[in-house]
Amino acid sequence: MVPRRSLLAAAAFVAPRIAIAQSTSLMGVDSRPSITVAVQKIATSATLEPLREQSNVGTRIFSSFLECPIFVDWTGTLGKKPGLATAWRRIDDRTLELSLREGVRFHNGALLTAEDFAFSFGPERMWAGTNADQRGLFVSTTAGAGSKMPPPEAPAIAKSAYPGFDRIEIVDRHTVRFLNKTPDVTLEARLTRNTGAIVSRQGFADAPSWLDWARKPVGTGPYQVRLYRPDQDLVLEAHDAYWGGRPPLKSIRFVEVPDVAARVNGLLSGDYDFAADLPPDQIGAVEANPRFQVQGGKINNIRISVWDKYNPALANPLVRRALSHAVDRQSIVDALWQGRTVVPRGMQWEFFDQMYLADWDAPKFDPALARQLLKAANYKGDRIEYQLLNNYYTNQTASAQILVEGWRQVGLNVELAMKENWGQILGHFPERGICDNSNSAWFGDPVASIAAVGPGGQTWEAGQWRNDDAAAALSLLQSSVDIDVRRKAFRQILQLVERDDPGYTVLHQNANFTGTRRAIRWKAGQSFVMDFGPGNIAM
Repeated sequence: MVPRRSLLAAAAFVAPRIAIAQSTSLMGVDSRPSITVAVQKIATSATLEPLREQSNVGTRIFSSFLECPIFVDWTGTLGKKPGLATAWRRIDDRTLELSLREGVRFHNGALLTAEDFAFSFGPERMWAGTNADQRGLFVSTTAGAGSKMPPPEAPAIAKSAYPGFDRIEIVDRHTVRFLNKTPDVTLEARLTRNTGAIVSRQGFADAPSWLDWARKPVGTGPYQVRLYRPDQDLVLEAHDAYWGGRPPLKSIRFVEVPDVAARVNGLLSGDYDFAADLPPDQIGAVEANPRFQVQGGKINNIRISVWDKYNPALANPLVRRALSHAVDRQSIVDALWQGRTVVPRGMQWEFFDQMYLADWDAPKFDPALARQLLKAANYKGDRIEYQLLNNYYTNQTASAQILVEGWRQVGLNVELAMKENWGQILGHFPERGICDNSNSAWFGDPVASIAAVGPGGQTWEAGQWRNDDAAAALSLLQSSVDIDVRRKAFRQILQLVERDDPGYTVLHQNANFTGTRRAIRWKAGQSFVMDFGPGNIAM
């Protein structure tokens, strides 16, 4: 077998194929460039519907074909900016009025109206199966809606994203009001989440089934879905009626290439124009060739280890505290990330602004304390299984090996169990113990990330960790308009989930690196989002 470094070195001397053509038009021929993006994974659920595909990898592709009322400036300030809504204003603490952009066309040619906005947040798409009539929502009247019934994950995800949602009121053809049952200071920010993507009511009605829809959703983005083959590739083509201007690319092909070396070699040989999900140790291999560069850095995502508190070996919170104190986070950052990221102060980011708790910190690395906690818990070496995917997350397997060794040194009997898919990680089975996960901040407020541990969030819905006191504090965090009350509620949640009754421990802030040719002018964002729209990619 040829060593990996030798393969990379050899590939560096191969003249790359010029995959990006001139972006001019000759005799009516579309000569815009087409690109190929090599990724570790396209979608974990084999769908392209954000109400089902809430993953890091899905975040990368959605903005190319689906759009939200309000955008986030991922390549700049992280602030809000107009999207499908050109303006918005508060009516009161529970009501937000939005002015919809006029002249926006869906991929099927239909014009965006307030009815599409209402449908996007309505029961057929978002709340099916949740007794919508009892929630105060309008009730579905679509004939044969059962054949379009979304999976149970969809309303659970919607509940987590919009916990106080009441209804959408249509004021006129291009004006709507988003009404909440409770006050919410984050209503504007919540409408930046991809769960709130505005889709075509007619496109949904025309789809033969929910799965057909979910694999070819009809949105308003600069590109539209032409072909999606789960676990293989996704092909998008330009939506030339795009309201934001003619898309700069003729087409985009995302192709799954799970092996890092294959992604790097394909980039250097010219098979791929972008190679995503690169670990830091490959940055030098790519940039050793002066024709190539690597973009990226820290993003709005934190890697965590999650404990199943209902596993008998983990039922005692002292054992879970011991797990947290046996993690050498800085060593992981230094060894695997070459210092290109940081250990966060718990599940939070500085862009939380006034809600950032600067005096909070991750559990300290203290093996002696971990041993004391295990002794107090009367831990007898019970086996704890650590279910693991093979590098779904960058450096995942290497991080897991460091974690297991640290746990072994304090007396914890943790064994790795490699799995093939998320169902084998989050499904209910007796051995479920430890798993990897990550939380993103969709916007600059704690509810953007910490809601994952509350009702409707993944950790809660998977049955790995539940705490009624944390749920009550989360409800207060989501409904209070008093900054001091909200800060106190946030601190209480962190105290419970990261200290008193641990549900996870933070490892490090995530970083995302993408290789491409220097001839391609493209800017990486501060999230997993890859923006190929007008203004962010050119030769």
